[in-house]
Amino acid sequence: MRSRRRTRDEQGSALVEFVWLGILLLVPLVWFVLSVFEVQRGAFATTGAARAAGRAFALAPDDATGRARAEAAARQAYADQGIPGAPVELTISCTPYPSSCHSGTSVVTVVVRSRVDLPLLPDVLGGGAPSFALDATHRVPIGRYVEVAGDG
Repeated sequence: MRSRRRTRDEQGSALVEFVWLGILLLVPLVWFVLSVFEVQRGAFATTGAARAAGRAFALAPDDATGRARAEAAARQAYADQGIPGAPVELTISCTPYPSSCHSGTSVVTVVVRSRVDLPLLPDVLGGGAPSFALDATHRVPIGRYVEVAGDG
């Protein structure tokens, strides 16, 4: 008596393999693209914050008012990019008059440091959500935004 062997039909398995392979490759690719966009948005916000903070400081009548205005301008720049809760560290220094930035021909240097959390990654290892550090520097001569009275 001959036994018949049943041969298994593999029709349709290529489609299943293609779908699984597509999902396995697509998920990391989507995460990578979202991460790049998030970091780019943070970079735009950081450079915009440094520029806006430098201008706000230079337009202020004194150093104390300038620091408050620079902080507000930096936070507004982040809010404009859709990152209102980002941690912002603002450092302002002046040369050649470090004690009084609004005197003489000072050059104001504004440094903004922040970080952007990468999307879709939870706090896996207990050290906080993975993030990308960002910083930007902007220098402004103190007389650049001051109106000069005409002779007329």
